[in-house]
Amino acid sequence: KELKKIQNVYKEQSILMIGYNRRYSNLIKKLREKLLTISSPKAFIYTCNAGELAPNHWLNDVSVGGGRLIGEACHFVDLLRFLANSPIIEMNINEIKDLKKTAENFSINIRFENNSIGTIHYFSNGHKGYPKERIEVFTEGKIFQLDNFRSLKTWGVSGFKRNKNIFYQDKGQLNCIKSFIHAIRNG
Repeated sequence: KELKKIQNVYKEQSILMIGYNRRYSNLIKKLREKLLTISSPKAFIYTCNAGELAPNHWLNDVSVGGGRLIGEACHFVDLLRFLANSPIIEMNINEIKDLKKTAENFSINIRFENNSIGTIHYFSNGHKGYPKERIEVFTEGKIFQLDNFRSLKTWGVSGFKRNKNIFYQDKGQLNCIKSFIHAIRNG
């Protein structure tokens, strides 16, 4: 029913914001810009150290939050699809089976049309002191590493200067909203 309502609004308004904000992060834009210059397939590893939720958290309610796969990991699938710049042709999920209603520890394997591959490790059973998100990309003897949306480092990439956000973490929320407002104003 909710999807039908969204479809109807989209038909009337011709604009819709999903909220996949990470693709609007300045460091992701720099990473994607570099990756678009490389035609070889890429191997992506996205690790999320999500932390444990209280059993009664709204995200764990299947009818409200849909679980962490639907409510959170969808952002990571979108981001790898954006970075790969290619449609997804295959995806499978392996999860730790436990007594919880929804999976909180799982890995998603993705194969893209351009022969790139990606793995998303989503874990709630890690330590709080470890960074929450890390993306690594391997291709053509090069490695790119985005650490917690604060720094982007490379190995084997000539002329690339390390990028750092010292004072804040940029997951793209502000740029996502600005882009949506721009689309509303300018069609």
